[in-house]
Amino acid sequence: MKKFLIASTVLAGMSTAAMAEDIKIGILFGFTGPIETLTPPMAASVELAIKEVNDSGLLLDGQSKLVPLRADSTCIDSAAATAAAERLVTSENVAAIVGADCSGVTVAVVNGVSTPNGVPTISPSATSPALSSVEDRGYFFRTVPSDARQGEVLAEVVKERGLSNVAITYTNNDYGKGLADSFSGAFTALGGTVAITAAHEDGKADYSAEVGALSASGAEDLVVFGYVDQGGRGIVQTSLDTGAFSRFVFADGMIGQSLIDSVGEALEGSFGTAPGGEGEGLDKFHAMATEAGIQGGGTGPFDANSYDAAALIALAIQAAGSADRAAIQSKILEVANEPGEVILAGELAKGLQILKDGGQINYQGASGVEFNDAGEVFGQYRELEVKDGSFQTIAIR
Repeated sequence: MKKFLIASTVLAGMSTAAMAEDIKIGILFGFTGPIETLTPPMAASVELAIKEVNDSGLLLDGQSKLVPLRADSTCIDSAAATAAAERLVTSENVAAIVGADCSGVTVAVVNGVSTPNGVPTISPSATSPALSSVEDRGYFFRTVPSDARQGEVLAEVVKERGLSNVAITYTNNDYGKGLADSFSGAFTALGGTVAITAAHEDGKADYSAEVGALSASGAEDLVVFGYVDQGGRGIVQTSLDTGAFSRFVFADGMIGQSLIDSVGEALEGSFGTAPGGEGEGLDKFHAMATEAGIQGGGTGPFDANSYDAAALIALAIQAAGSADRAAIQSKILEVANEPGEVILAGELAKGLQILKDGGQINYQGASGVEFNDAGEVFGQYRELEVKDGSFQTIAIR
């Protein structure tokens, strides 16, 4: 009898172990394409949160671990992004997706893959205002604020710095157009003049014609709503080479050290905005990212938001007691907002334990997450300026 009981116990343990399953989380970022230098630290930030959860040993009573799976959105090719998302959802059976990154491919993925399949999807970087009205059935969230807000903030910054007559160039997609419209409307309302607004295409070898038209407008400064590794950089380089413009205004897609490394000291004094705030949660995240060896210590424009997206998915799984997609979706707003104990970056074990014990949490994380009913954050912005060879934060707005 004793031997039988021992054997039964061993078998029960084996059965429990067999029941434990890895929970796959998709990371759908543009590892190639116009923001390819921004995405490695974003992905590493997602994986930092996943490692923190796994190291705690608390997820679903310690019976499951998260497994990150990277896929390339390309940022600009909607067909490629959709195919990558379909592979994550159908072949890999991910429970949720962090991504996509750029707005156009995110719209395509939400409409064509994640919503039809009921997959919770949290973007840390898709900022187009068009995403506020996407038909997502409540499955799409973003930890970065809409460009409807960024355009207003940047317009205020530009006006306060004394610029009165600007030209605008934007990458010809949802992100660029939405941001150009938002900024232009806000800037003119503040009394500024937009001499010309013109789209540019990514992937061109020569931007002389575009820069010539922008310069001919008579504008004194150039606002560039583009991508740091593609057309935006080409516009800037051509402007400097021809003497068309010497000072530039940027939004988040252009905030990257690779731009400064490529263009050089001629960018000194140019400025812009990117999502980001300040506080204990962000300080904790930067310290963790630095220790983990993440590029720039997690100071990239979407690194903190990427960490928060992954953390929210993990906490929602714990709150639901399940990796079922619909169950995860139903808990994301609950773990992100009041009421409950505030959870910052680096405190995921604490959050998991509270949820395990039946308590409530208010996840604020690294970026100060607080969702509205549509799954969007209001957020803060950093005002940045190129000084001494890097983008430096001047103020928080």
